[in-house]
Amino acid sequence: MTNVLRYTAFSSDPAGGNPAGVVLDASGLDHDAMLAIAAELGYSESAFLSAPPEGLGEAGRAFTIRYFSPKAEVPFCGHATVATAVALGERVGPGELVFATRAGTVPVTVTEDGGTLRATLSSVEPHTEDIAPDDLAEALAALDWPAADLDPALTPRVAYAGARHLVLAAATRERLADLAYDFERLAALMRRLDLVTVQLVWRASDTVFHVRNPFPVGGVVEDPATGAAAAAFGAYLRELALVPEESVLTLHQGEDLGRPGVLTVTLRKGDPRVHVGGAGARIPV
Repeated sequence: MTNVLRYTAFSSDPAGGNPAGVVLDASGLDHDAMLAIAAELGYSESAFLSAPPEGLGEAGRAFTIRYFSPKAEVPFCGHATVATAVALGERVGPGELVFATRAGTVPVTVTEDGGTLRATLSSVEPHTEDIAPDDLAEALAALDWPAADLDPALTPRVAYAGARHLVLAAATRERLADLAYDFERLAALMRRLDLVTVQLVWRASDTVFHVRNPFPVGGVVEDPATGAAAAAFGAYLRELALVPEESVLTLHQGEDLGRPGVLTVTLRKGDPRVHVGGAGARIPV
């Protein structure tokens, strides 16, 4: 029987953050078996580890990792990476890990502070791109967001840091809190544009944001805390010069779902990667 662990990411409280399934030895599982486990768990994503490609890193600290939502495999998932790194940190200790993902190589640093483990991932090289006006109009229609409710200072764009996300900024916290969208209509647009989530944001201050992530293509109405989207959003902010090149940003997510989590996004001058970190904890079963 496959040993499936349950961890939350971006919170030290098992009732907060975003839960993920973690299988530390998936060597005997094929694609369909991993998908079935993810579907049975029902979390937005689950992570599955197997042996790393030759030469990737130190034995016992390097792995191949695959991510599955209840409906499909995804190329990269930040919260499941953090959850898996915390699970490994409990077993092999804090330090450096490295994961071979479908999106590329993702290093992770695990630290311990006062008994709480934190994991910080370094994204693959990110980029952003424009979204066509008709596609933007369709996204807003599916969300039932009038264009006037957008923040004009944060231009809608598609951002990538291992997976593609459409960034849309609300002008008010009330707009962000009021999320009731057309599931199938948004999912159809996202499949056509190869989007994993929509990153809905509201800027509370220069370095603090509240975010939400509809995830209908994964069979989930909303992802409670989304590391891949946080990395993409960090790249978006840097590329549009909306924050300094050296920045530490705080993203609050999950409050509207009753699962609050905190994601720390770090940008470093001269470093193209985006670094996303947070606490993690095992979920008792």
